[in-house]
Amino acid sequence: MQLADPRPLGFDPERLRRIDAFLDRDYLAPRRLPHAQILVARDGVPVHFSTQGEAAPGVKLRDDAIFRIASMTKPVTSVAYMMLLEEGRTSLDQPVAAVVPELKGLAVHGGGAAAPMTMLDLLRHTSGFTYDFQYHSAVDAAYREHRLNVLKPSRSLEDFVAALGALPLEFAPGEAWNYSVSTDVLGLVVQRLAGVRFEDFLAERIFGPLGMADTGFEVPPDKLDRLPEAWWVHPQQGVIVYDLAGAQSDWAKPPVLVSGGGGLASTTADYHRFCRMLLGGGALDGARLLGRKTLELMTRNHLPGGADLTQLSRSMFSEAIYSGQGFGLGFGINLDPVRAMNPGSAGEYYWGGIFSTYFFIDPVERLSVVFMTQLMPSSTYPIRRQLKAMVYAALTG
Repeated sequence: MQLADPRPLGFDPERLRRIDAFLDRDYLAPRRLPHAQILVARDGVPVHFSTQGEAAPGVKLRDDAIFRIASMTKPVTSVAYMMLLEEGRTSLDQPVAAVVPELKGLAVHGGGAAAPMTMLDLLRHTSGFTYDFQYHSAVDAAYREHRLNVLKPSRSLEDFVAALGALPLEFAPGEAWNYSVSTDVLGLVVQRLAGVRFEDFLAERIFGPLGMADTGFEVPPDKLDRLPEAWWVHPQQGVIVYDLAGAQSDWAKPPVLVSGGGGLASTTADYHRFCRMLLGGGALDGARLLGRKTLELMTRNHLPGGADLTQLSRSMFSEAIYSGQGFGLGFGINLDPVRAMNPGSAGEYYWGGIFSTYFFIDPVERLSVVFMTQLMPSSTYPIRRQLKAMVYAALTG
């Protein structure tokens, strides 16, 4: 990857190099992570890129490695929905059941009246849905009982959403925030509104125009040598291999469920192009996906009453930090770096994936960062906060 001199773009080169030394010392050498790749850019121009560690035992990680980005799929799906909104096909206050009648008249666990779930609820995770791995309610227990699992799915997207319609919500839509399968439902919404398969919409309307040639729900045979293994810190067994590298990976075959909430594989370079589009107000290299004002709307806090996640969250697990954080239309939003107790800017937006991948965009500093590794769960280490602090420490101008 071609890198610019960091100094004219306001970065200290030596401080950027400290990031690589930190990753090696604290995570790679002690085998806490299998590998790591990071890209730092300003104004869309890369100033730092590094690749370290192994894709599999004895196999060095490639610069063009393809990673399971999991919930970093969610911002892509959210952009897809907002593209359709711009075309007049939907609105934020449209009831979800108007497009997905399988979800009409959902009950709320414990009883009580519920307002209709809207598209806004799906985008900001106030729908009342949950994940099977939350382990804090009777509703997520029902998800486990009915095998509503997006990591190892047994149902197609249509069947998965139909099964959701037979179970109660955890809370009335708009009442709380809970990290959930909402964005998977949104993927089905995109599919039905557009009249094409969800995966085809992403390929034709987002990945093609942005030049994201290595991004998709399945890694093709000629690229499987670029797919590393993924680790899992198992509660009882410790670190084990969750998904094998290359042709033995689950991503080497067509997905059972095309997950708009977590199914994509991508490269650092491809996701950097997605970030450049976002930082560029919805356009990249002459391809416009969204209008500038639409993107501004997406990256503001949409939690009810202007609340932050500490006030509304019921999640045992998510890709967000909570203090000083809001949630937009597919992104976590940094409302207050002081309360977050980490360097940053108000208005910065971000998200990550369960395999510890992560990105953030700071519109104030015109900064974007993409970090890739493959360790589940992402809550295992505080590496995101650490990397964020080190990136801002390298910003001198």
